[in-house]
Amino acid sequence: MPVLINAQTLSKHYDSKTLFREISLTIQSGERIGLIGPNGAGKSTLLKILAGLEHADDGKVETARGARIAYLAQEDDFPPGSTVEGVLGSAGLPLSPEALHDSSTDERSRRTRAAILMGKLGFDQAAARADTLSGGWRKRLAIGRQLIAEPDLLLLDEPTNHLDLGGIAWLERFLEKANFAYVLISHDRLFLEKVTNRIVELNPRYPAGFFSVQGRYSDFVEKREEFLAALEKHEQSLAILVKREVEWLRRGPPARTTKAGARIDAAHRKIESLAELRRHAAQGGNIAVDFNASNRRTNDLVIARDIAKAMGGRRLFSGLEIELTPGTRLGILGNNGSGKTTLLRVLAGQLPPDEGTVRHAPQLRVVMFDQNREQLDRTQTLRRVLSPNGDMVNFRGQGIHVVSWAQRFLFRPDQLECLVGMLSGGEQARVMIARMMQQPADLLLLDEPTNDLDIPSLEVLEKGLVEFPGAIVLITHDRHMLDRVCTIMVGLHSGAAADLYTDLSQWEAAEKRLAPTTRREPAPPKEPRTKPAPARPKLSHAQKKELAGMEQRIPVAEAEVEKLKKIVADPAVAADYARMHAECRRLHDAEVLVDQLYQRWHELENMR
Repeated sequence: MPVLINAQTLSKHYDSKTLFREISLTIQSGERIGLIGPNGAGKSTLLKILAGLEHADDGKVETARGARIAYLAQEDDFPPGSTVEGVLGSAGLPLSPEALHDSSTDERSRRTRAAILMGKLGFDQAAARADTLSGGWRKRLAIGRQLIAEPDLLLLDEPTNHLDLGGIAWLERFLEKANFAYVLISHDRLFLEKVTNRIVELNPRYPAGFFSVQGRYSDFVEKREEFLAALEKHEQSLAILVKREVEWLRRGPPARTTKAGARIDAAHRKIESLAELRRHAAQGGNIAVDFNASNRRTNDLVIARDIAKAMGGRRLFSGLEIELTPGTRLGILGNNGSGKTTLLRVLAGQLPPDEGTVRHAPQLRVVMFDQNREQLDRTQTLRRVLSPNGDMVNFRGQGIHVVSWAQRFLFRPDQLECLVGMLSGGEQARVMIARMMQQPADLLLLDEPTNDLDIPSLEVLEKGLVEFPGAIVLITHDRHMLDRVCTIMVGLHSGAAADLYTDLSQWEAAEKRLAPTTRREPAPPKEPRTKPAPARPKLSHAQKKELAGMEQRIPVAEAEVEKLKKIVADPAVAADYARMHAECRRLHDAEVLVDQLYQRWHELENMR
């Protein structure tokens, strides 16, 4: 396969910190790469270097001649007051400088393709303002803006951010059909499993600074464990050799002989190799999560009978029956705005139900993880938030110094005097978990605890939740965690429909059954109509056949345009007036045909 990007020995430093050193990575056409790694490993920085938006301190990035590279940032940024049509119609050229002279990206062609893309992305209202769109629809628009340039390679930084379960499912379907290569950063393991064919983990614990496996995420996990086991075995063998060589060195061998001098040099190389292996291993640490259960013997912790709730005049759920006992791990499913957090707060006793009753066991001890992290005082130092009453933390009746407690959550001693508000999102999430672990609990309520956590932290959090003997109520978009942790799930659907499910696949099937066949972005408010709008016509059999053939006809027509452009640019043709006139006429007709095909494709897509 053609190589799109060849990055050699890239290194990047910020202040005194090294993000990565001498990373070499090749990206080929057709590859679908998932880029993973712990927070702070430099994933986003590496992606920007590949996109040409940042420069490496050392090394070089070679991009294939004519290759179109597009970049999707974590946060979506649209001009104030811009519309969907305006964003797509004015989308810039790809990052490749060669594309500046590519006439296929001229204004006329981009406008036509923008109209086609709106249909494919599901936008019905071209005049809808970008700043009124939900997070999921903003992400669709941001992706569409990059696709206008028809990239050969799309670089996506956390594309599932701000997406609900429905939005993630749409993005999965979209990427599965993509005709371009892509590299995406994500901590969503099920998403990685479905949309990638190669995983690259950027992590200083590997001798090369990264570990790459062809295959899906599950293949990567298997190969990674094999590699780390072999690495650990090699370290143990090397430690035995080093111990023997150190004992020999202590006996004071005569260095005057050639043989003894060579052995001394070899011994020092072994010592350095072992130190290097241990240094890499130490940099790949994980947080330690062990929630503090109250060990109460009460069986019924929370009993909710026939509860219902409405917010803002809209009914969210009704008729729900939920029982939480020790060992129950309830997942709450639903798209954004379905009422998941409201249900959590009703079960916590923070909101009263409009109908039905919620009964708590006497002196029920509840510990909550709030997705907005409002429990954190961002004006306090990390030291004071972790240990408000001195330098000792009380965990299960034992005193632990705040430095050791902070290190358990991967905080360095020098960070203890940092303000919590200055910490990253992932670091703040770890602070929340550290605070939760100090409190004995009968019931854990977790509202989006996985936001900003890297995959190693997610895996450890999962283990802690599975081993917690009390009850758990969990809201998360991490489907892997839902399936692994939860013993039962309640799904919230549109129209206040709610039901209990045993796993995620049951809810997904119910969501498809209950949801409309096509989901479009809601139209902006309009003036009342005097008569109902005519129904949109459905595709006939002939029209379906015509639409299916468009994907073959359009590339052929565009190829004919490109061929004729080359003929017109030929000096020999330019010297022959009659032939030049004829070829220009053919080129004009070919361009008109391409426009007509795109317009017809757009009409058929809208009808479908």
